[in-house]
Amino acid sequence: MPEHVPAPPLPVTWRPRRGRIIAYGFAVLIVLGSVIMAIFIAEPFMLPDRIAIVAFGCLVAFVLHLLGRVRVEADEEGVTLVNAVRTHHYTWPEVLDVTFLVGDPWPRIDFSDGRTIGAMGIQGSEKALARRATAELAALIHERGEARED
Repeated sequence: MPEHVPAPPLPVTWRPRRGRIIAYGFAVLIVLGSVIMAIFIAEPFMLPDRIAIVAFGCLVAFVLHLLGRVRVEADEEGVTLVNAVRTHHYTWPEVLDVTFLVGDPWPRIDFSDGRTIGAMGIQGSEKALARRATAELAALIHERGEARED
């Protein structure tokens, strides 16, 4: 990281802005669209078909919710990565480093057990905001974790 950013006060949560707006906006649109479609669809479709249309819209909205809920949380105990499907919690001594290369969709966090997990809560598409969030997370890791000294 070229810029030196001080560690933010804990607890802190990083979440994407545009990704949440898009995910939840489309979820609402899809559910409303499926309800409207179920109401106004042609007569050969019966009640079970209409229920299936709304259920499918709700299923798509749930998948969009999984994408909209992503975040990275840091507190006194450690780091929690809430990705689309899984949630990972690591204590500070387990966190080694964070890397965010140009063109990556999100930063990757290295852990002492050999794992490297993507932090989807910091979206690379939000360029300046993502660089700042990654720098803040790196400062916290160097301050509290077992990170190497540069």
